[in-house]
Amino acid sequence: MLSRTADHLFWMARYTERAENTARMLDVNTETGLLPQSRQAAVRGWRAILDISELQELFDKKYDGVTPKDVLDFMVKDMSNPSSIASCLKQARENARAVRGTLTTEVWETSNATWLGLQAKLRAGELERDPGQFFEWVKHRSHLSRGVTSGTMLKDEAFYFIRIGTFLERADNTARILDVKFHGAGDDQALAHEQQIDFYYWAALLRSVSAFEIYRKVYRDVITPARVAELLILNQNMPRSLLACMTELVANLKQISTETSRDTERFAGKLSAELQFGRIEDILDAGLDDYLTDFLETVGALGERISRDFLVPLAA
Repeated sequence: MLSRTADHLFWMARYTERAENTARMLDVNTETGLLPQSRQAAVRGWRAILDISELQELFDKKYDGVTPKDVLDFMVKDMSNPSSIASCLKQARENARAVRGTLTTEVWETSNATWLGLQAKLRAGELERDPGQFFEWVKHRSHLSRGVTSGTMLKDEAFYFIRIGTFLERADNTARILDVKFHGAGDDQALAHEQQIDFYYWAALLRSVSAFEIYRKVYRDVITPARVAELLILNQNMPRSLLACMTELVANLKQISTETSRDTERFAGKLSAELQFGRIEDILDAGLDDYLTDFLETVGALGERISRDFLVPLAA
């Protein structure tokens, strides 16, 4: 397969997954923003989303301060933000259009209809009227895209590049969603120890990654941060966990293996093995924020290696 074609497929999948995960992250903060809390705590929560998404500098150039409305507009509608939901779904559609001959009609039509539907919803003011319902729509369209891809495409190189893009992006974003709680908290842990607030926060986070019912099945007990972290990092049977994502990524990399990609496969395999044999106690002792920051750096390096071996090289 031509590297240009593989690049379009890979990024089509990544942008679709990124739009979904941005919706999930914003959904958590929108829901927890309804809880009783100080203004400083609320601002810290929204700023943490910008920080962990590496968008704080770009946001500050456009806005004087952090408000929920401004962050939602910036993260959902702003086309100057390359990671906004609108930007991601447009880029997913453009990448799909570039390789229409490689995709099935159903996959292309799903991507195209999602982009057109998003524009209609934004014009109708559905984000402002009911943010939760809007985010559910974004998640549903991503689910539909993956389902149509799995159900209609030949299991060849094109399919594997789509899957690699999906799971690489999902691993990155699951780590970011989990890290929003701790990122930038520093020594001020007052909010983290307010048990009632914590319960609703972690419950909202679990629901945002479709893991609330799964948590109840696995632990059958009260929600605690350590167990949430264990489920989303180390549980291979949890579809959005870091381990599940890396297991799928390694399996799909093997399907497109070449002589030049052996080192990248070893790199991915090592990260997967560390997750497979990791213990949540060790992760928490080392510091969850530090662990997730290191993981994000490693996943970023893995993405660069995949681009180097198979795709159009990333701009320096």
